[in-house]
Amino acid sequence: MLYFAGYAMWNYLTAPYLLTLPGVVVEELEPWSEAGQDWRRLRATFPDTIATHAREQTFHYDAAGLLRRHDYAAEVLGSPPAAHLSKKHETVSGLVFPTHRYVLPLAKDGRVLPEPTLIAIDLTEILVV
Repeated sequence: MLYFAGYAMWNYLTAPYLLTLPGVVVEELEPWSEAGQDWRRLRATFPDTIATHAREQTFHYDAAGLLRRHDYAAEVLGSPPAAHLSKKHETVSGLVFPTHRYVLPLAKDGRVLPEPTLIAIDLTEILVV
């Protein structure tokens, strides 16, 4: 569990810069409509050298460039596909961090199911040094 939590938080706090690491292949997908908004989507394929939830993941960004949703199936947990939703973005030292995150299951058609909440994370204090 410590391994999972450690690499997971590193991934969450370094995205989207994580997508610029050597070996990460990124391609833009068709836009996705959700909650009355059109979001741009990026599919990222990660090399084995980067500890992450899954080799292939999809990131959804709103018109302001903020991460709103991150889809993956956490291989280390043997989990089915899930949507990691991000809200309450805060700017700290010029960097933007979503401070409220929660994970919900995905339907086969890509829709986010309303329950159960699989994981919830609230960051109350962020310091960039």
